[in-house]
Amino acid sequence: MFRQLFFVTTLFFISFSVSAQDVKKEAETVKTKMDIFASKTGSITKFTDTKLPNLKASFGMAESRIRKISNGTVTGYFYQISKEGKYSTSVASIEYSDLNEVLKALKVLKNEVEGDVALNPDYMENKFVTVDGFQVGYYVSGGKSSWYIKLEKFGSDNTLFISDGNVIETAFTEAKNKIDELKK
Repeated sequence: MFRQLFFVTTLFFISFSVSAQDVKKEAETVKTKMDIFASKTGSITKFTDTKLPNLKASFGMAESRIRKISNGTVTGYFYQISKEGKYSTSVASIEYSDLNEVLKALKVLKNEVEGDVALNPDYMENKFVTVDGFQVGYYVSGGKSSWYIKLEKFGSDNTLFISDGNVIETAFTEAKNKIDELKK
């Protein structure tokens, strides 16, 4: 009797522990808005690029363009900035609604930069980050500010240093205006 009770109890615990184990799911990679839009299956996807003036950075230039993606009946517009590095090319793809948010954030950042410089901190950073990981902002060190754009969330050699926030705002405004023109 004791043996049967032991056997049933053991079977119960074994079956309980086996069913309680989780199946490990493969870690899903985080997709950007561009990835989601451009990777739709079951339909034809068309990419159309419109070149914009290069973005002048402190250490070289970055190419910029508007990429129109048509996927069936849906169309999306992205402002792309690409910087060729030593081993790879970093590309930021900023979706139209994010572009509008970046422009709003730039106005705020430009209003705050002089006050932050006046505080004379050892180091201070003020930035805006989109959902896709694109960053725009400035840091204050040594009594002066330096503007930057970080094109991708991960990787190296993906940062552009820009002499003035007005250069960034002008480039982004031109991109927004070009998209508005293309949408007509």
